[in-house]
Amino acid sequence: MKHSLKFLLLLSATSMIACGGSNENSTPTPAPPTPPTTGSSEPTWTQGTYPTSSTFKNQCAAPRTTTDIDGNAYPDEQGSTLKEKFWLRSWSDELYLWYNEITDINPDNNDDRLEYFERLRTTATTTNGTQKDQFHFTIPTNEYEERVATGASAGYGADFVILAGSPPRDVRVSLVQPNSPASTDNSLLRGTEILEVDGEDVVNGNDTNALNAGLFPSEPGETHTFLVKDAGSEATRSVSLTSAVVAEQPVNTTAIIDTPTGKVGYIAFTTFGTSTAEEQIADAFTEMSNANISDLVLDLRYNGGGFLAIASQLSYMIAGESQTQGAFFEELQFNDKHPVTNPVTNTALEPTPFYTTSLGFNDNFPGGQPLNTVDLERVFIISTGRTCSASEAVINGLRGIDVEVILIGSRTCGKPYGFYGTDNCGETYFTIQFRGVNYKNFGDYSDGFAPENSVTTGGVGEFIPGCVAGDDFTNQLGNTNENMLRTALSYRENGVCPANQSKNLYYSDRFKFENNPSQSLYSEKRIANMFKLKNSRITRRIN
Repeated sequence: MKHSLKFLLLLSATSMIACGGSNENSTPTPAPPTPPTTGSSEPTWTQGTYPTSSTFKNQCAAPRTTTDIDGNAYPDEQGSTLKEKFWLRSWSDELYLWYNEITDINPDNNDDRLEYFERLRTTATTTNGTQKDQFHFTIPTNEYEERVATGASAGYGADFVILAGSPPRDVRVSLVQPNSPASTDNSLLRGTEILEVDGEDVVNGNDTNALNAGLFPSEPGETHTFLVKDAGSEATRSVSLTSAVVAEQPVNTTAIIDTPTGKVGYIAFTTFGTSTAEEQIADAFTEMSNANISDLVLDLRYNGGGFLAIASQLSYMIAGESQTQGAFFEELQFNDKHPVTNPVTNTALEPTPFYTTSLGFNDNFPGGQPLNTVDLERVFIISTGRTCSASEAVINGLRGIDVEVILIGSRTCGKPYGFYGTDNCGETYFTIQFRGVNYKNFGDYSDGFAPENSVTTGGVGEFIPGCVAGDDFTNQLGNTNENMLRTALSYRENGVCPANQSKNLYYSDRFKFENNPSQSLYSEKRIANMFKLKNSRITRRIN
């Protein structure tokens, strides 16, 4: 089986065959002398001196004896935690975009390898005061391999949004995966309110361990019972769900909407980051092309990113051949140590084109097949603070060739950066390695893209045509009464933003925490990254 681990993974806007990182173990060239060692052959630290990272690669405290997802033996050798940390230090110095902003910390300290990695990044902030690097994270390699290859993880196939994390709590379903336990017999619907978990009161209960255990099962085969209330109903009902390994369906919903001024296509696309995403989005555009749509609403409100190449393909399918001819989608820029060569692949830096054919991310959709296009000069994109990485690359890439992007919703997460996920000793590390710019050499949107009628207080960013609109959990995705879609359709008809929308939505999709930790929400460190523990888009838990 061919897996997409060899494609670039984007964390926010990169320009390669993925979205922010390749899992290949290529390293920047050559290999200076072995560092000074003690009698135990452990390396010693000299501030400002960095042996090449290959000196320490795959020298593990606990070498793996298993094989990877393709059946290949891991290259691990017996080493130590200290050597793993020395590898992280040198690797970061070689490849981190802001390597000269890392404080050189002696690896021979009390940090474990993950704690040490957490410290190997810049502490600088953007113009609106947020961390410049919000996308520094790790994931166990076996989980990463499985997630990229299949998009699968343990759960019910439902994503939850916690609208209020301290009593009285408000927990709703934001998204349901097709063909999942949550979708069976409409067990859960978008907007369904969770009132009890295994008899524990969600709204005012104190046993948060029981609530989290039920909402976020760690293994398949767990059965939990929920008391729920559907949106628009006062009646309650009991639902019993058993967790399973659920494969994310990147295209969640499509629709063809008839209007007096032509057909409008709608696609809810939730991730660029699985091997099935390429085929599913291509099928969705075939549907749009066959329907001869005159406009498109692309719903990326929950899309945290993925493979840059699929972002390029999607953009091509929107714009078509004539608008993309002679242009590129995105160009990568690494740190100043690597001005002309990609230091991971050791190939010459060349822009990512607008890919016009399939690339073979999945054996069921082999490479070389022409992609159907809708040839539009504008596109309506629905966004929130969870619209990140490759999703933002679509916005930027299309604007680079003068396709008009009309933004409906709220400010995007702000990630014009990417990386190659790199395995060492069973953990895959993601550190920002490059920024992406479009055909007009623009890539300065670390504070996100925002509709032009947004309130500017509290931050700056790239403002583009469109309207502020809040997420609406009372209607299903694709329903023309759903607030964001309704706003897009209204703006399409008259060019005016609805007057009843709140404009102060800059932080509407960010995370607000209570001071009392016993009643607050916990935001996982992997927030805004495409890989977030067991639930790729569940960003908050009850505490």
